[in-house]
Amino acid sequence: MKYIEINKEPIELFKFLKFSGLLPSGGEAKVAIENSEILVNGEVETQKRKKIFSGDTVTFNEETITAKAL
Repeated sequence: MKYIEINKEPIELFKFLKFSGLLPSGGEAKVAIENSEILVNGEVETQKRKKIFSGDTVTFNEETITAKAL
């Protein structure tokens, strides 16, 4: 499992996807969320601005990243 350090909590899901490198842009992240392609803590998430906190896991394309506070 991969960890991404976040310096501010919470971070919006679409920003986390872009920042973590799972998706190249915020626009593409929003589309993936709208298409129910993103899992947060194992559940499909459709809220673009879902708040991500340290310890949350985000999965896209079978790659999982865990948010970790600095």
